[in-house]
Amino acid sequence: MSTKDFIEKDYYKVLGVPKDATEAEIKKAYRKLAREFHPDANKGDTRAEERFKDVSEAYDVLGDAKRRKEYDEARALFGSGGFRPGPGGGGQFNFDLGDLFGGPQGGGPQGGAGGFGGGLGDVFGGLFNRGGATTRTAPRRGQDIDSEVTLSFTEAVSGATVPLRMSSSAACKACSGTGDKNGTPRVCPTCVGTGQVSRGGGGGFSLTDPCMDCKGRGLIAQDPCQVCRGSGRATSQRTMQVRIPAGVADGQRIRLRGKGAPGERGGPNGDLYVVVHVDTHPVFGRRGDNLTITVPVTFPEAALGGEIKVPTLGGTPVTLKLPPGTPSGRTMRARGKGAVRKDGTRGDLLVTIEVAVPRELDDAARAALESYRAAAGDEDPRTALFEAAKGE
Repeated sequence: MSTKDFIEKDYYKVLGVPKDATEAEIKKAYRKLAREFHPDANKGDTRAEERFKDVSEAYDVLGDAKRRKEYDEARALFGSGGFRPGPGGGGQFNFDLGDLFGGPQGGGPQGGAGGFGGGLGDVFGGLFNRGGATTRTAPRRGQDIDSEVTLSFTEAVSGATVPLRMSSSAACKACSGTGDKNGTPRVCPTCVGTGQVSRGGGGGFSLTDPCMDCKGRGLIAQDPCQVCRGSGRATSQRTMQVRIPAGVADGQRIRLRGKGAPGERGGPNGDLYVVVHVDTHPVFGRRGDNLTITVPVTFPEAALGGEIKVPTLGGTPVTLKLPPGTPSGRTMRARGKGAVRKDGTRGDLLVTIEVAVPRELDDAARAALESYRAAAGDEDPRTALFEAAKGE
């Protein structure tokens, strides 16, 4: 990208975020747009491809704290239209030092007025260089990758290692990232291998742009690789074994550092973000670190009390003591039988009692219930309910 583009493009507008957006807001906006306009999701749509490139370019700047600071300072100093076409035309852009220091050209104090101290080179880093000096292309961090995985209920509770197939930009394997079919590129004669060129801007300053002849790589393919077309980069398909920690919840987003796309020119890898989806279980549910289960009991068990066995997830059953007169809907707790927490301990198993009503009764059972109803007399459990309703 040219210095002019760096200053004149409104990257905040490209990502749809305000100028005071936090790092997290910028990253969230980028990931949303990247998924929407990714070439894999928009086959043959050139407009989506261009939009994806714009979004990626904007995030390359705003997603890096140092580059974002340089970008904000440059736009604050020049404004979005601060470059003026020079008299030579032909795409050259000059600026007046009076614009920089608030006075006539060359009239500012030595070292830069306005508190810039070390000069424009310190303010803009690699954007402006004094005396036409060039800087070697810096390492570039690999892009972050978003992925999704679906786990069974048991895998989510206990943890699992799952394979993830991912697509990302990486060094072309056909040419080992050289861009040359035979692996023997030559040094770009225009930038002498730096990947950047400088052009005069007046007042002894020069502007640094990526070299257009080698696309900023510093190398030119003598026989361009047919796979990557001389770029040295190609789409890489890889399968990675990813460990999902125990106790992960449905919809949780896990960050795996350094597992994203490979960096360029020795830069670090990006990160991998995995959104986890968890299937339901026919018996167990989940509430935070606790598991839940509904256990049916007979009326005699609920009325008279006793011991009941309760299944656990992947373990041996536990025995709970049911107090006499246990109502339907009461929740009991089996400690340490829930999901695994981050510290390695386990949550609890919450057991909800449900009194089971038989659908059919034989003669003996019917006679026994009739005897019970007669023995209970006119006792009506709803009496208190009606009394409370009258009080309202």
